[in-house]
Amino acid sequence: MGSGKSPVGSSGGGNALPGNEKKEKAETGGPVVEEAQRCCGCRFPLLVALLQLLLGIAIAGVAFLMVALSPSLLARETPYWAGIIMCVVSLVGFILFCINRVPDERASAQFITKLLYFLLCMMGLVISMLVIAYQCHHCALTYSLTCDKKGEDCICTLDPKDPIARTFNYSGVTDCRAIKSTLPMYNILQMVLNLAQAIVCLVGAFMIWKHRYQVFFAGLQTGSPSALQWQNV
Repeated sequence: MGSGKSPVGSSGGGNALPGNEKKEKAETGGPVVEEAQRCCGCRFPLLVALLQLLLGIAIAGVAFLMVALSPSLLARETPYWAGIIMCVVSLVGFILFCINRVPDERASAQFITKLLYFLLCMMGLVISMLVIAYQCHHCALTYSLTCDKKGEDCICTLDPKDPIARTFNYSGVTDCRAIKSTLPMYNILQMVLNLAQAIVCLVGAFMIWKHRYQVFFAGLQTGSPSALQWQNV
C-alpha cells in the first residue's frame, strides 16, 4: 500500500485550483482578488460614494439655511435628515471600496456590506422621491400664500377672506417677503439636489446588481490542461 499524496490538480484533490489562479495565489500569498474594481468604466464604488457624500452635505446645508430663515419650519419642510442619511450611505460605500474583493462572494464581510449598501441606496432613492414630492407641493403652496407681519412672526393664509382658511405661522422672520421669494428658491434647490441624489442612488444600486448578477465566473475553459483558467462573462 502506498501512502503517496494525490498530485496537485488531480481529480482527487478537492481543493485544487486552476493553473493561473494557483499562480496568482502563490505570488500574492492570499485569496485571489478580482483584477479591477471597476463597473461600467467607473471606479466603483468610490465615485458613487463621493457623489453621495457631496450631495448629502449640500442637502443638509440647504436645509439648515431654511431653518435659519424660520425656526418654526417643520422637519418635513427642511429635509436635513435626508442629507444625513445619504452621508451614512456614502460611508458604507467607502467601506465597501476598502474591502478586498474575492471571486464568488467568498468573504462574508464583502457580501454583507454589498447587501447593506444596496438596501441603503434603495432607501435613499425612496427618501429622495418623497422629499421631491413634498418640496414641490410646498413650493406651489407658498406662491399662493398671503402673508402679514404680526410682531416677530409672519402669519400666512391661503385665503385672507376665509375665516377658517388654513394658516401658517412663520416665527423669527424679519421680512414676510422672504417667505414668498427666498423659501421657494430653497424648495426648488432641494428638489434639484434630491433629484441628483435619487439618480446617484439608482446608479449605485444598479452597479451593485450588475456586479453581482451580470459579472460572474462561468467555470473552466475547455482546452489543454495548461490553458485552464477562469473566464469572466
